[in-house]
Amino acid sequence: MNEYYIIKESALRDFTENVFRSMGCSDKHSTLAADVLLKADLRGIDSHGVARLTGYVRLWEKGRVNAKPDIKIVHETPSTATIDGDAGLGLVVAPFAMKIAIEKAKNAGSGWIAIKNSNHFGIAGYHALMAVEQDMIGFAVTNASPLVAPTFSTERMLGTNPICYAFPAGKYPPFITDMATSTAANGKLEIAQRKGTDVPTGWIQDKNGNTTTNPHGLKEGGSLLPLGSDREHGSHKGFGLSATVDILSAVLSGASYGPWAPPFVAFINPLPDQPGQGLGHFLGAMRVDGFRPVDEFKSHMDNWIDRFKQATPINPDQRVVIPGEPEYEAEIERRKNGIPLIDVVVNDLNEVAEKFGIEKLN
Repeated sequence: MNEYYIIKESALRDFTENVFRSMGCSDKHSTLAADVLLKADLRGIDSHGVARLTGYVRLWEKGRVNAKPDIKIVHETPSTATIDGDAGLGLVVAPFAMKIAIEKAKNAGSGWIAIKNSNHFGIAGYHALMAVEQDMIGFAVTNASPLVAPTFSTERMLGTNPICYAFPAGKYPPFITDMATSTAANGKLEIAQRKGTDVPTGWIQDKNGNTTTNPHGLKEGGSLLPLGSDREHGSHKGFGLSATVDILSAVLSGASYGPWAPPFVAFINPLPDQPGQGLGHFLGAMRVDGFRPVDEFKSHMDNWIDRFKQATPINPDQRVVIPGEPEYEAEIERRKNGIPLIDVVVNDLNEVAEKFGIEKLN
């Protein structure tokens, strides 16, 4: 049985910043990287929060993360740009890119940025919400470690490749769709592994293509399944979405794509003959007032949300949930009461603290 610790946001933030500083990151980058991870934990997306911190440390130890990157634009038009992340933390590279997308949108109506030579960028929602803060529509996608088999295959060819759209509203919090294009994100498997529980049918297939509920199935040669699970339930749609993310993030930017995407696991080296550099992202910002006045849009977003919240439920005790609503509610609660961390994660983090000689989490 796992034990949970409740850690104050401020304590967890200080701890995370200290780890990044110990890796050699600047104060500015340490603060930003910690903010991206804490945003995931605050919003209840525990699979992409500080539980991932040890993974970044291991990649840095292997020389696959550059703690002091020279992030720069290598190609540019008035509304687009391609950025070389110099193997930096995706937690730092992606916000840098989104700021450029926003500035381009202010001048051209929209801004679109392709990024190569980066690493795992945390939750896509963090970056998309940066645009929402400017009364813009935010878009964020990234390719990832190849863990997902395309429909009719057993070979890992694609990442969980999330897609995120974020829209500003008026009286309501932003509408935000942030989802993996696989049936489940790999982080969900990691949570099940730590808890010692099975995963639902349809998440994983074994090395022979048979469905399995074993959360360790990937370690035994299996693969994650595309959104839809199998062809009869629409996995070709998930495959198509994931492929689209891979092409926008990596083929367009010059990052490595498909099975060549660098793994997040430090002890697995990237495949030889890389066609590109590092992981890739694709970010966008669109001015709402490029289409209609912002106040009008927000009013109609509120009306949209109102009507969908009133949709007749199957079960009177189960309300219709608007995308982004559970995360917004979680953030309010966790900022007030603290962030729950499973004991396995706390132990891993404290091992890192001991390695760097920084104060442990209590």
